[in-house]
Amino acid sequence: MEKIVELKKQWETLRAEQPKLRIRDAAKTLGSTEAELLATGLGETVTRLTDNFQGILQGVEALGKVMALTRNDYCVHERKGVYKNVTFTGPMGLAVNPDIDLRLFMSVWSSAFAVDENGRKSLQFFAKDGEAVHKIYLLEESDVAAYEVLVDFFRAEDQQTPLLIDLSKKEMVEKADTEIDAAGFKENWMTLKDTHDFHGMLRKFGVTRTQGLRLAPEGHAVKITTDSLKSILHKAAETDLEIMVFTGSAGCIQIHTGLIKKLLQTGPWFNVLDPDFNMHLREDAIASVWLVKKPTDDGIITSIEVFDETGAIIVQFFGKRKPGIPENESWRLFVNEIAIIA
Repeated sequence: MEKIVELKKQWETLRAEQPKLRIRDAAKTLGSTEAELLATGLGETVTRLTDNFQGILQGVEALGKVMALTRNDYCVHERKGVYKNVTFTGPMGLAVNPDIDLRLFMSVWSSAFAVDENGRKSLQFFAKDGEAVHKIYLLEESDVAAYEVLVDFFRAEDQQTPLLIDLSKKEMVEKADTEIDAAGFKENWMTLKDTHDFHGMLRKFGVTRTQGLRLAPEGHAVKITTDSLKSILHKAAETDLEIMVFTGSAGCIQIHTGLIKKLLQTGPWFNVLDPDFNMHLREDAIASVWLVKKPTDDGIITSIEVFDETGAIIVQFFGKRKPGIPENESWRLFVNEIAIIA
């Protein structure tokens, strides 16, 4: 308890000194985690919820239009809409809608809170390591009464016990390229039937994602410049071409499908600032950008994949498509025309 009191004091001091500092950055400054910082507000601005994450998410539809937020260190993805069609199969969850489109990995989820920050109400979910996996913010048009009912229903009996944070992580150690069956990997790549098979192929051959791109069949993965990426997004905005933007945390992948229109550079951040979709991409954290081509039963699928210096994926871009429908030819053409090899 003394540790919590001290952490609360440290955070209050930091907020007084840097009122615009976000909680994620404050946690790093204080050598803590976002979940632990948030928990210092229990009984005041924060309410701990039960670990019935599936029930909570399925109850969010009653709130009406809200804003879903999923982020990693270098990309923030914000999408407004209604949480419908939330289903689960074992530890895997889906929300498939034109606006709220999520892939949920529930084995990672560990804690949930309702938060009221100066009247801005939200539901926030965290992994075992204290990192945020997903957040849901109320908008002016959201049903506040339904939110209060949801929070009361899923309120945890225990509001006091400190969080158990597990910082141990199993990180994949990259093997030397010479240890990989490169010929078999290339052959498997060329026989892919679905983009969802890609991750399984990486695991099968024991390669990391960026290593897999290095070992790809000729012409199927090339490094391009960051400026190429921005030029491609500007072209999509100018031509009203609908695209898909995938951003993930450890426990959630959030997808925007549609137009992007208002693009703005603010310092190191490259932003999409549209009414129902915002993206904030930290450009100076980008270590590599790849143009990737994957065979499928629907033809070649072209993506732009962005990585940080650790090889972690930051964000992915595709042309708008659905299973069973070939890739938009306009997306494929101008991606290949604009991309400049790094």
